[in-house]
Amino acid sequence: MDAKKFLVFGSPAIGEDEITELNACLQSGWLGTGPRVAQFEQDFARYKGVPASQVAAVNSCTAALHVSMVAARLPPGAEVITTPLTFCATVNAIIHAGLTPVLADVDPVTMNIDPAAIEAAITPRTAAILPVHFAGRSCDMDPILAIARKHQLVVIEDCAHAIETEYHGRKAGTHGDFGCFSFYVTKNVVTGEGGMILGGNAEQIARAKVLALHGMSKDAWHRFGDKGYRHYQVVECGFKYNMMDMQAALGIHQLARVDVSWERRQVVWDRYMQAFADLPIGLPAAPEPDTRHGYHLFTILVDAARCRLSRDEFLDAMNGAGIGTGVHYLSIPEHPYYQDRFGWRPEQWPHAMAIGRQTVSLPLSAKLSDEDVERIIATVRELLG
Repeated sequence: MDAKKFLVFGSPAIGEDEITELNACLQSGWLGTGPRVAQFEQDFARYKGVPASQVAAVNSCTAALHVSMVAARLPPGAEVITTPLTFCATVNAIIHAGLTPVLADVDPVTMNIDPAAIEAAITPRTAAILPVHFAGRSCDMDPILAIARKHQLVVIEDCAHAIETEYHGRKAGTHGDFGCFSFYVTKNVVTGEGGMILGGNAEQIARAKVLALHGMSKDAWHRFGDKGYRHYQVVECGFKYNMMDMQAALGIHQLARVDVSWERRQVVWDRYMQAFADLPIGLPAAPEPDTRHGYHLFTILVDAARCRLSRDEFLDAMNGAGIGTGVHYLSIPEHPYYQDRFGWRPEQWPHAMAIGRQTVSLPLSAKLSDEDVERIIATVRELLG
């Protein structure tokens, strides 16, 4: 094993097609929102099986979540129920939309939000549910949608980990009113930074596109394109959330290889499951029947009482061996800002707290070679076996 080669966590697999497309974009003189963004939207809509009018490319999943909540016209200050086991962006987007986050604990096996906990958290002020498909595993959407129908709630799916994910024959992001996707550098489809909104209502998506670019009625491609200048009007107070053609140049070809990359990550996932079966650690649950796991994160639970070292000692040891790891995630109530603002304490959501204090994400990328995978396995076994 080459100890000098540091394996970067989540390193993306970038091919020659992306490099060629990006060079062509740079040489075209059109770097901002333009024809490549439009193509990426069309390709993504086709992959998800929806009309192109139902998707809008933006510059991050955070922006997608924020704009979706604004486009949904949720009442100011209304409550949005989400999971405590997520990245801070999920909760921050709720706050930026002028809404109130409410946490519902996760199922300790799936690590996804527990529908029973959602039901228990509903109040007369609840307006929406924001489930997060954690690590590529679909939330249990049937009971979540039943709760939403019962209480007339909007459902906004956080699909940052779940581009390929399916539940009972339907793709993630197509169950609720909105689905929000990430193309961040560690994600399964990469544009460096980037996101996508998918909505069941084309009118809401049209509004989301306007909101994502200052509230302007026309984007730059439709103002300065080869059909001549077109005037625009500002019709809302919007945001600066548009995607650039330079990002879409990567995304077009990343998306074209999405299933090939998924298959490679599945091979790595299965090898990990086999190699770690006898270790005193928690392993991911098997995918549920009639679902497709996105295989975005491979998380293990390192319990100091069962292992020879603590979770944080394991992180340090892996880094010392030249292998990057991640923590997905410390539960939201562990962070000082949310404790100060909302008075939250981790113990209020014990399953998320326990997972957040033990979890480690191992490298899971289509870029990993067989040699890389075996090196990771050998190092984990040396430390925890």
